[in-house]
Amino acid sequence: MEAGIFYVLVGSVAVAAFARSRGWPAPLLVTVVALAVSFLPFVPDIDIDGHLLLSLVLPPLLYSAALDVSFVGFKRSLPQIRRLGIWLVLITALAVGFVAWWIFPALTLPGALLLGAIVAPPDAVSAAAIGRRLGLPRRIMTVLSGESLINDATSLTLYRVFAAILAGATVSVWEGIGQFLLAVAIGVGIGLVFGIVLHQLRMRISDAVVIGTFGLLAPFGAYAIAEHLLGSGVLAVVAMGLYVGYNSPRTDYTTRQQEKPLWLSADLLLESFVFAYIGLQFPRVLRDLGSESVGHILLLSGAVLLVVLIVRPLYIYPTSAWANFQDRRRLARVDRGIQSGEFDERRKQSRRWRQYSTDELRSQIVRERMAGLQLTWKDSAVISWAGMRGVVTLAIAVAAADLATLDTEASHAIVVVAFIVTVGTLLLQGLTLPLLIRGLGIASDADEKEDEEALAEVRAKSREAGKEFLAEKRREWEAKYGEVDLSVFDAFTKRMTRVEKDTDEAQKVEDAASRPSYDDLVALTKGWLQVRREILLAERDAGNLDEEVMRELIAAMDAEELALDTRGVTRQPGRA
Repeated sequence: MEAGIFYVLVGSVAVAAFARSRGWPAPLLVTVVALAVSFLPFVPDIDIDGHLLLSLVLPPLLYSAALDVSFVGFKRSLPQIRRLGIWLVLITALAVGFVAWWIFPALTLPGALLLGAIVAPPDAVSAAAIGRRLGLPRRIMTVLSGESLINDATSLTLYRVFAAILAGATVSVWEGIGQFLLAVAIGVGIGLVFGIVLHQLRMRISDAVVIGTFGLLAPFGAYAIAEHLLGSGVLAVVAMGLYVGYNSPRTDYTTRQQEKPLWLSADLLLESFVFAYIGLQFPRVLRDLGSESVGHILLLSGAVLLVVLIVRPLYIYPTSAWANFQDRRRLARVDRGIQSGEFDERRKQSRRWRQYSTDELRSQIVRERMAGLQLTWKDSAVISWAGMRGVVTLAIAVAAADLATLDTEASHAIVVVAFIVTVGTLLLQGLTLPLLIRGLGIASDADEKEDEEALAEVRAKSREAGKEFLAEKRREWEAKYGEVDLSVFDAFTKRMTRVEKDTDEAQKVEDAASRPSYDDLVALTKGWLQVRREILLAERDAGNLDEEVMRELIAAMDAEELALDTRGVTRQPGRA
């Protein structure tokens, strides 16, 4: 068993590495290769408990994904994310459940609804990988990533409710809603506590290795405690990841540089293993079926796959059109308020709006209320077809097979349907999604234009803040050293007028002036870097700069600071 898992890990990572080198979607290739390998006679069966698979794989994958999600974008797109992550999962579960009960009555209605809850949540790993490679607009990527962060919680809550009904418990609709709200409250609360504690540790401990280790352990702790308290472990991990990721730029740069490659490697390892496991398990599941029920269950699987594919666009298009209509009505109310002078009074009375002129106020209101909410029919087409199932569907299905309340035929049917839906959506939607994106001509050109405008504003503010910082430091140096060569300030001033790049002002000035110490020069450079970071954070918090752009700029500053510290180490006595 242990040797088999090791071989699966090594083989899946090797296939994923090959796919990445060719620019192909790694999850799809890993699944296809695993399917082919699974039919070889010498390949052993690998059976992992579904609950164990969920507990080991889901927390780190969710946490890593939440770290990379823009919290500002997540908050702006929350109406869409909520529609997909909660209501679409519920509608899909009900539609699949009633169709499955009609085709396969032996499941019973609670068992069929349990099957619906299992296959309802999409896994955005493949969709996100394809979207990033093809340059999908940020608004689409935010919706897909946000949906994948919360739909698992909805699915697992529905799974608990239907499993309890199967066990003989009487659960009303209101009790189900109460369980869901309680799971949300407990999960988010536990996640925020873990997030706050982990962030404080990151702020106070300078050892990046220790902090990285805490970061690896925290998702498992948050998930386990939330589940033990009947909360949502998924939402606990997501809340912790969003909090830590949002505050990450405030921590030491060594922490960010340590955790980024760490989580990228963990993601590659876990995702490769899970998709390989999906492919390897399929033939074994088919062998477990009785020969008299194979045709009936395959018919059920095809029907459920069809329902899963159809329900998503049938839900997304009407709800998106209604949301766009409501947004236009809100915008019309803003226009009427400006024309009637209503917002002039509000602007004068509100400390928040007082800084804006009437036109600027309108622009700010529209930005806050509507940014990221408007999706075109092309955007909806991509989101509708990005419904591939993955690790959660597989793991819950394996766990459901162990339920004592299900007979053998029903448990085998649930597992087979879950595998066919997972593999079918991965291959059908995953292979055709790039063609759809290219055919619709969806690209992130608008994002690039907005980023350029935002960067121009940030650079202007950074220059002004930099001038104030340098003027203050210059006065401090003059008071400390008297008449000295202060050409370092001229070098920094010149640098602020051109494109930012890594130069060695500190080393240049150390050669030209003997009085200021090297530590003074390094502190000056680091102080200027910190001023720029604070400007970026302020612009991010105000909604003027996208979080992904901010992270790229901060990563460049981290590299500058690392170069400074590396030079400092090489200057120590005894170093070459």
